[in-house]
Amino acid sequence: MSASMNAVNGHVRTLDPHAPAQPPTADPHTPHRSRTVPRSAGVSTADGDGKKPSAAARLVSLARDGYTFVTSTDGRPYAVALDGPNIALPLRGRAGLRQRLARQYADTYEGDVASQSALADAMTVLEGIAESDDPVPVDLRVGGGPDGIVVDLGTADGRAVTVSAGGWHTVERSPILFRRSGAMAPMPPPVLDGDGLAKLHALLNMDAPTFHQLVGWLVAAWIPHIPHPVLTFKGEQGTGKSKTAQMVVNLIDPSPASKRSQPRDIKAWSAQAFNSWALCLDNISTIPPWLSDTLCKAVTGDGIVDRALYTDDDVVVLSFRRVLAMTTIDAGALAGDLAERLLMLDLQLIEEDRRRTEEELDAVFEAVRPAVLGALFDLLAAVLAVLPGIRLESMPRMADFARVLAAVDQVQEWHTLDSYLATSANVAGDALEGDPFGTAVANLVEECGTWSGTAAQLLEQLPAPGGFRPPGWPKDATRASGRIKRLAPLLRSIGVAVDDTQRSQDRHRHRLLVLSRIDPAAPAASAPSPDPLWPDVAPLGQGRTIPEQH
Repeated sequence: MSASMNAVNGHVRTLDPHAPAQPPTADPHTPHRSRTVPRSAGVSTADGDGKKPSAAARLVSLARDGYTFVTSTDGRPYAVALDGPNIALPLRGRAGLRQRLARQYADTYEGDVASQSALADAMTVLEGIAESDDPVPVDLRVGGGPDGIVVDLGTADGRAVTVSAGGWHTVERSPILFRRSGAMAPMPPPVLDGDGLAKLHALLNMDAPTFHQLVGWLVAAWIPHIPHPVLTFKGEQGTGKSKTAQMVVNLIDPSPASKRSQPRDIKAWSAQAFNSWALCLDNISTIPPWLSDTLCKAVTGDGIVDRALYTDDDVVVLSFRRVLAMTTIDAGALAGDLAERLLMLDLQLIEEDRRRTEEELDAVFEAVRPAVLGALFDLLAAVLAVLPGIRLESMPRMADFARVLAAVDQVQEWHTLDSYLATSANVAGDALEGDPFGTAVANLVEECGTWSGTAAQLLEQLPAPGGFRPPGWPKDATRASGRIKRLAPLLRSIGVAVDDTQRSQDRHRHRLLVLSRIDPAAPAASAPSPDPLWPDVAPLGQGRTIPEQH
């Protein structure tokens, strides 16, 4: 990295020392203070008619005195302390406002305890207050603000890290609104000591090209508005897959349960995904179709409709994009759309004389984690500085992620993008080999060069392996047509184009499938070009320096 990215006071990486310092500004994520009408809790025992205020009224008064109320874009009400961290507290549930308010009531009105019915009535009133204004964004662990990217450290005091094209800075109060969950753990404050990436590499069982791809993925994981490929650690037993995945996830989004079992259904998955920014599915042996589709949607942006809490006829929509990791020895045949969304990293067997105990690895990881975080935030700031000028001459499927890798290559003088594209091609080829129908289609085109006909004709012409249909072989023309569409990305990766836009010339006007050989050209290197997707991130020297921390 260039000399212009030297550490400042051990906390801030200022990329342009001559640019004016600008503190983080207000953000639309932050709820407006004007929506709260402070009311003194007081200890008055009577109102204008001489009647004692109800417990519910006192609870509402206490709440409005200390909190402002908002509704998130997914329809959930939250409370935010007026004099505290910029953290959204759920009104109900564990560690929510209800518990805090019950305790505050008991402290304020000595000898009096609020009943469950009074608390329930107060929560209903506060939910109505929260809905009086338009919804606001409420982020989980990572969010975007006017000054770039904000990462919630998850600490009780509400500290966060802000990262922009000018550098990164630890702030006492987040400029955007975050929520917390029981699946989150605190992240240590980052520091800089000059060799954080080298310390991380020393912990992992991978060569330099593989490690560079991992670093690119880690940097992209904190850019919240782009799709991230599913990081997949593959290897035999004894390669350190699970431990590597655990450390990687705990860098991005620390959790008491950084590794999860394969979810049993979509509802179980949505509960996990709603409460974590980064998830790792450990020891995956097979990927059923529903999970394959769910992982694809979580990469690009998922939406799940569920019944609203405490209602019978209302619904909420959970919309989220997540950062996913997975460990597997062999996940079996992969669907084409999921195969194109994987970053597959193969790990080699660890020799016995190089093995370390879990206790030793945990101790070393905790010791170096602040330095690793500092190095990654430093690289993220540099990537944000050059990313507006990155444009790929040819776009792969995960184009936004590929652009981030190209930016990493420009900053670090690596060849990460080339390695990623080569790895992706190998994954697609392996996935196609695991699909008998896709293999038969590829062999057909290999023999004839170009094939044209209906889906029914294709099914008739393709002989089933061994004379019988294996599991997953399409049973009719409709299923064959749909299967070809799902296989199209994998076929394209090996040089087989699928065109289903043409019609037959007879009176039936059947839809035709045209399969032909093409040259699967890989995307070329990046070239500077204006980028409309990142208009708010200015290049170096244009006033985007983050102030130094003293």
